Amino acid sequence: MPETNPFDPQDMNAAIEALGANLKSGWQLGLHLEVPEVGSLRQVVICGMGGSAIGGDFTTAYLADQLPIPVFVHRNYSLPAWARGPETLVICSSHSGNTEETLSSFNEGLQRGCILMSICTGGKLIELSKEAGKIYWKFDHVGQPRTAIGWTVGLLLALFFRLGLIEDQALAVEEAVAVLAEGITKLGKDSPVSSNPAKRLAGQLLEHNIVIYGAGEMEVIARRWKSEINELAKAWAAFEGIPEMNHNALAGLHHPESLYEHTSAIFLCTDFDNDRNRKRIELSQRFFLQAGVAVDSVQALGEGKLAQMFSLLQFGDFIAYYLALAYGEDPTPIEILNELKRLLAK
Repeated sequence: MPETNPFDPQDMNAAIEALGANLKSGWQLGLHLEVPEVGSLRQVVICGMGGSAIGGDFTTAYLADQLPIPVFVHRNYSLPAWARGPETLVICSSHSGNTEETLSSFNEGLQRGCILMSICTGGKLIELSKEAGKIYWKFDHVGQPRTAIGWTVGLLLALFFRLGLIEDQALAVEEAVAVLAEGITKLGKDSPVSSNPAKRLAGQLLEHNIVIYGAGEMEVIARRWKSEINELAKAWAAFEGIPEMNHNALAGLHHPESLYEHTSAIFLCTDFDNDRNRKRIELSQRFFLQAGVAVDSVQALGEGKLAQMFSLLQFGDFIAYYLALAYGEDPTPIEILNELKRLLAK
């Protein structure tokens, strides 16, 4: 039996390493489950929170140049006013099936006559779906919702393909899975610090305020880095998108100067970045350095956009994991978030 890491008793490392396998499983499962009957769809709303919403963010960002209709990720109760009728598909995504905001969206979609389906591992969402005669996709995953992003993305890609909204993603998924397998070798726990860029960067980020920047569609990956650092390392982090940050954030590089030596800016880069955004990243890094802020960049791996996005996501997951270990934090539990839920339930 392998030795248990005292700082990782629930083996978050294994969950991070399962990212590629989960993506493959989600894609394959989604090709065989029942899909809702749709007529002339005008829009899609993906309802979810936290780790159950980020898969929707990732998928819509990846498919931004492919989807012929708007797909909106909704992180709130109820639904937007325009989401109504049989021309709107509402996808309720909740890992536990018990997320109160998502359950609210399901009930609202039912009242408004939307096409409804759910993606979850069980819970109240399946009960409601059965009662209403709506399709639900159940997948088997044990662990924190944030570690199920591979499942969610794979399922959504399969769903959109089978609804005729996008082309077959089999080759893109295959490449992404291969790149993630290579990433485990390069970034995983058995790779020494001398040849492991994730371990080295995590060491540089200790005791630093961290801000992650992603251009265009990569803003969603910056969001993922931020939330993983929050939940695994129990550390502060923020994210912003480019080019938007060039219209405000740079103006804030004057005060308070005392924080800058303890601040790090990380820029996520891919081969798919707009040429003007590449120039913006280059100039922004220069301004940050001049202000005394530590700057790093991470280049995506792989050829296709899906592989490159997942390679950056995996890098961020490992960064958050190594930061957690360095701080002496268990990367799995999120007690403060659970306490908030308990207080809200009173």
